[in-house]
Amino acid sequence: MSHIRIEGLTKHFVGKPPTKAVDDLHIEIEEGEFLVLLGPSGCGKTTTLRCLAGLETPSGGRISFDDQVVFDAERRINRSPDKRKIGMVFQSYALWPHMTVRKNIAYPLRARRLKQGLRNGWVEETAKMVDCVALLDRYPAQLSGGQQQRVALARGLVARPDLLLFDEPLSNLDARLRDHVRAELHEVHGRLGFTAVFVIHDQSEALALGDRLAIMRHGRVEQYDTPQQVFEHPISEYVAAFIGMDNRVVCTYQDGRWAAAGRPIGGSELGIAGTAPVAMRLRADDLQVTPCDASVGANMSSLDAVVVDAEYGGRHLDVVLDANGTRLFARIPSGVSDSWARGLKQNDPVRASFRQSDAHFFDDETGSGASDIAEPVLNAVDS
Repeated sequence: MSHIRIEGLTKHFVGKPPTKAVDDLHIEIEEGEFLVLLGPSGCGKTTTLRCLAGLETPSGGRISFDDQVVFDAERRINRSPDKRKIGMVFQSYALWPHMTVRKNIAYPLRARRLKQGLRNGWVEETAKMVDCVALLDRYPAQLSGGQQQRVALARGLVARPDLLLFDEPLSNLDARLRDHVRAELHEVHGRLGFTAVFVIHDQSEALALGDRLAIMRHGRVEQYDTPQQVFEHPISEYVAAFIGMDNRVVCTYQDGRWAAAGRPIGGSELGIAGTAPVAMRLRADDLQVTPCDASVGANMSSLDAVVVDAEYGGRHLDVVLDANGTRLFARIPSGVSDSWARGLKQNDPVRASFRQSDAHFFDDETGSGASDIAEPVLNAVDS
């Protein structure tokens, strides 16, 4: 295990126009921590991972593993990947098809000439950790996707690296298998406590796996915190949108009260400081959809809307609404077979309600958490 420090990391790619993939990045990863780099394609997360691995040469900055500097642009230090004591798990598994599972797992030991690992049963020990001892004499073509991923994880762990790097290793798996392998990975990390950096673009997997999340944007870290803090307190609209707050409603101050999507907000008034327009962000499961004549609960606000579409999802319904030109997405319980929700049809008028504690407000122009936006003060008014 290692304590990793990234200081002022920069990576430029020459082209027309030139691209700055990583821009003055500063990250500190504690020993045994599982860090997730999260963001859309092109945000710099994979380039950062490759710089840590030594597969890309940064344009500037410094990277150290404990007290060992593996890259320093000023001092012209750039240790090759085989001298960084890292393990890697790739999206494509990258298993040798002509080798058995045993030989695939042993490959890093042979490549690094770790003869004591081969003698002392590190291959079998690591295979046992990830539950693939029974697969040791098979070939990759005889394995399922989940089994191949476990073998790839064992290969990454067998040389006992200071740092284990994951490059979207779950993206090739189907949804059900992905959940299973993710749970296994979380369990293995909890048992072994290795230091890891995991690149991913799926926010639900990031929340489940990470001890801390680094939400990246244009080569920089937008927010760096625990999953709970990022989920509950996103510092910008960019972060809010990326972690699932897909509903965006512009709120304006009109005639002495707040309006959303151009219409007065029903139920509890938003007690937001200032009068400048704000962007309100909500998750789909934060919206309740009820008939227009239903009462609004205490400390809840509401918007009038019409149904655009409703999809059955078993125990939930995914409902698309139109609130005066603003598109809203709601995930609501489907209820029993003859429930009101099951009968929703296109153009049905409804009321979309939400708890103000679930709403997050940002500056409408900059997307930042504006300093003049206070915690909402709930003043109940008639709906």
